[in-house]
Amino acid sequence: MTGDARQAVGKRTPVLVGAGSVIQRIADPGDAREAIALMVAACEAAADDAGCRDLLRAAGSIAVPQGMWSYTDPGRLVATSIGASSARTTVARLGILQTELIGRAAAAIAAGRVDVAIVVGGEARYRDLRATIGGVRVSETKQDDAVPGDVLVPEGEIISPREMAAGLVSPVTQYALIENALRHHDGLDLETHAGEVARLWAGFNAIAASNPFAWNPRPLTPEDIRTPGPRNRMLAFPYAKWHSSQWNVDQAAALILCSAEVARAHGVARDRWVLPLAICDANHMVPVSERADIWRSPGFAIAFRRALALAGTSADDIAHLDLYSCYPAAVRVQLRELGLSADRALTVTGGMTFAGGPLNNYVLQSMAAMVATLRGDPRSTGLVTAVSGMLTKQGVSLWSGIAGSQDFRYEDVTAEVAAGTARVACGAPRSSPATIASYTVSYAGDRPERAVTICDLPDGTRAIAVCEDAWQAAAMTSSEWCGRQVSVRDDGTFAA
Repeated sequence: MTGDARQAVGKRTPVLVGAGSVIQRIADPGDAREAIALMVAACEAAADDAGCRDLLRAAGSIAVPQGMWSYTDPGRLVATSIGASSARTTVARLGILQTELIGRAAAAIAAGRVDVAIVVGGEARYRDLRATIGGVRVSETKQDDAVPGDVLVPEGEIISPREMAAGLVSPVTQYALIENALRHHDGLDLETHAGEVARLWAGFNAIAASNPFAWNPRPLTPEDIRTPGPRNRMLAFPYAKWHSSQWNVDQAAALILCSAEVARAHGVARDRWVLPLAICDANHMVPVSERADIWRSPGFAIAFRRALALAGTSADDIAHLDLYSCYPAAVRVQLRELGLSADRALTVTGGMTFAGGPLNNYVLQSMAAMVATLRGDPRSTGLVTAVSGMLTKQGVSLWSGIAGSQDFRYEDVTAEVAAGTARVACGAPRSSPATIASYTVSYAGDRPERAVTICDLPDGTRAIAVCEDAWQAAAMTSSEWCGRQVSVRDDGTFAA
């Protein structure tokens, strides 16, 4: 999109004027701040980034994605600390896209329902981990009766009851299923695939090395990433620690959005503004075991296509990316659905393995980094994506330092995604020949222990089947088992 196609910034145009990130890594948990204190610090950093602390007191809404803390209304604690006594607070439960919080805030500003909005989140998991290891008790602010103004709750299941019963509970096991299905679809052997994934992740690691807010900026080679060892233990085949999001971090981030009119009135310099061009979310929820194509995420293609149309731009115009990066499969699937090449920088932070992946909060971290990037290249367009669950929900946001050719729009494309997503019933296991659609192997220490498969049955349905034999599980880590014929038994096990 050329500069001539851009329009003037109207009074109600939403602008992101402040972005703040906070990181602490203190060995003594007694000296470390709790999560809410980190969130407050992030809000203050965002206001300083905008050059105006008065924006904090002017906040009319404060939204917080739920984390691994016990606060019932964290937004109220933040509001009290920053002097925003009249702010309406929102908590988004797990399963709500972080782009939804940003999109809601921007849409409310555009509609005149609020003038200043804050989206903030944070974790102090490293503090808690150090306290547990050291047998030290650390305090957390109590909120027994606080109730937020709004609570956003997802509809539908991220993990199905059958997946839970089979032990497919942790994100790493579910993403491993997606990764293995994608490898099989691409026709890669295990060795080639491991090298491809390691090179992809080494590219993320290289960017983290220059990120001052990265949790683990230590340089790693592709060989470091792919090779299991004491510092890189296997989690779920084919993933080891250095393939996985690191959520035991002490990190927080805050975004301050307001109308252009308010930004001008508060004297926020124009070169601090970053504008949302379009945000699109897809909330159609299908558990991994019920996806006809386990290696796909059609919602990303649909949300991206719509966001580009709303912004009046094209994929070729996107200069900067941050693709949600909890596991390599998330990035590899997005590249296919978005039609983007891997031969470019795919992150502005270094990704969730190396920059850090605070639960339900990473997109605020990536947005803060994207804001800095776009300020340095204001006529360019940046893409920031979000994921909830196991690529279960998809969020796409487009940003620039200057206005787009059309007014900002926030849309939910769930209905279109539901119509365009094929689903397969996954029922109770029964004696039948079957074909493995995907699988993963869990570990006891450094030894393969247990295999879990998603199997296609002759009648077009699916079943989940497991194998507790360590020898069989080990065999499934050294050769391709997707596409193999097995026999599923009534008791939910399988035989090769």
